[in-house]
Amino acid sequence: MKRLVRFLMELLRELADENAYRRHLEWHGRAHSAEEWRSFSDERLRARYARGKCC
Repeated sequence: MKRLVRFLMELLRELADENAYRRHLEWHGRAHSAEEWRSFSDERLRARYARGKCC
């Protein structure tokens, strides 16, 4: 049962971009802050919507 709960929590963290944010902080050597989260979110959204969709 603990494994299932742990798996579900990790899945939710991945879906909520928490894990990606943690990797972003580690990669850039920065600490968590509201400004850093905003920068990370803006970068992700810009990358997602910068690519044009076909059809």
